[in-house]
Amino acid sequence: MSRKAWIVWGAILCAALALAWTRSTVEAPASEAFVARIELNGPIGPAAAEYVTSAIQRATDDGAKAIVLQMDTPGGLLESMRDIIAGILAAKIPVLGYVAPSGARAASAGTYILYACPIAAMAPGTHLGAATPIEMGRRTPMPSPLDNAPSSSKSSDKADARSGTDAESNKILNDAIATIRSLAQLHGRNAAWAEQAVRGAATLTASEAAAQHVVDFVASDSEALLAQADGRAVHVNGGTLTLALRGLPLHDYPPNWRARFLGIITNPTIAYLLLLAGIYGLILEAFHPGSFYPGVTGGICLLIGLYALQLLPVSYAGLTLMALGVALLLAEVFIPTAGVLGVGGVIAFVLGSIMLFRSDVPGYTVNLGVIAGLGFCAMALLAMLLRLVMRARRTRAFNGKEQMLQDAGELLQAVAAGGEGWARIGGERWRVQSEAALPAGARVRVTGRDGLLLRVTAFQKGEGETS
Repeated sequence: MSRKAWIVWGAILCAALALAWTRSTVEAPASEAFVARIELNGPIGPAAAEYVTSAIQRATDDGAKAIVLQMDTPGGLLESMRDIIAGILAAKIPVLGYVAPSGARAASAGTYILYACPIAAMAPGTHLGAATPIEMGRRTPMPSPLDNAPSSSKSSDKADARSGTDAESNKILNDAIATIRSLAQLHGRNAAWAEQAVRGAATLTASEAAAQHVVDFVASDSEALLAQADGRAVHVNGGTLTLALRGLPLHDYPPNWRARFLGIITNPTIAYLLLLAGIYGLILEAFHPGSFYPGVTGGICLLIGLYALQLLPVSYAGLTLMALGVALLLAEVFIPTAGVLGVGGVIAFVLGSIMLFRSDVPGYTVNLGVIAGLGFCAMALLAMLLRLVMRARRTRAFNGKEQMLQDAGELLQAVAAGGEGWARIGGERWRVQSEAALPAGARVRVTGRDGLLLRVTAFQKGEGETS
């Protein structure tokens, strides 16, 4: 890659980072009191957790009187949810959880976060709940019974194994129930329904949640939220605070460039494509050493993809199947097996791609259309390569001895009996020798070859011609 191209790419990267920084920088608030607003939209992951916790800290440092955490989420990862809850509980100013706009939801992890907020409110037409811990830890079964156990005790051992597995599930479930009950008791909300949301995946609409004291009230917009919260006493950072928020202006705190970048690369489909780009970039560099661009680009993409994978709920069985698929496709290139290794590689690659991320985590699956498209392209490329291989096997040798014995041509000069001259055969100039005298322009046929000298004879009418 030329030096000029590197400079251009560097300038583009710097411009992109500057734009992201400019868009994410919040103007310094005025000296008067204000309320910060943080929008938590989409699946809850590492990027969302970092954004919320850093925005809470920035708003506190800027002197905000309170924070409105506006949510619309289907849930997400356990660790990220816990990071957000820890940031809310440790905040020195009150955080007002608000499920909005109409049509939004605070499902699964979102319900826990809403319960953690000193004030919980919902817009009309929203809902919350379904907080059963599908992904709250890995449901690893307890050890199976001893294989050498006596046959008379097999039934009891199976019962013990089932109870062991149930004990593991109960530990996960009870931990989730204890978490949400403690948050409900902290802010004086309906702990019984919170347990039902975890144990039975119960859900409520906004009006139902307010009637059952799951949330504090229903607010049509952010201004109504501040007005209804005004004058309420809440628990903040171990103390009690009376809110005075009516009429205060709202200042938005959008994600900074780092949170935006993490949000992009931790998207499962983007992480998946980065991983593939890295693998194939390094493969191209290995086949074309010295080109540098595929290797550099592939190395960067691979490292970013691996960084994203360690933040996501990855299935290592799926990752292993993907690696096996790529290895089999490469093996097909070096060990032609009429497509056996190639087809097996495509199947392993597609299955591994589907299994790569745990599908029970909301919003953290690879787009099946992307997987299907890549699988189809791999099969089409494999079919094209196999067609070229079979076509090459059926093609005659271009300049072998057997091929030359089938060719005919034209003398470029007269040849005396037993003499030598030049002829055009197969589009090339060859030195030829003839036993009989032949005039220039005569058609001749190759009868033998001695190195770079061809022996020819006059071409007889009725003979087949291949050149």
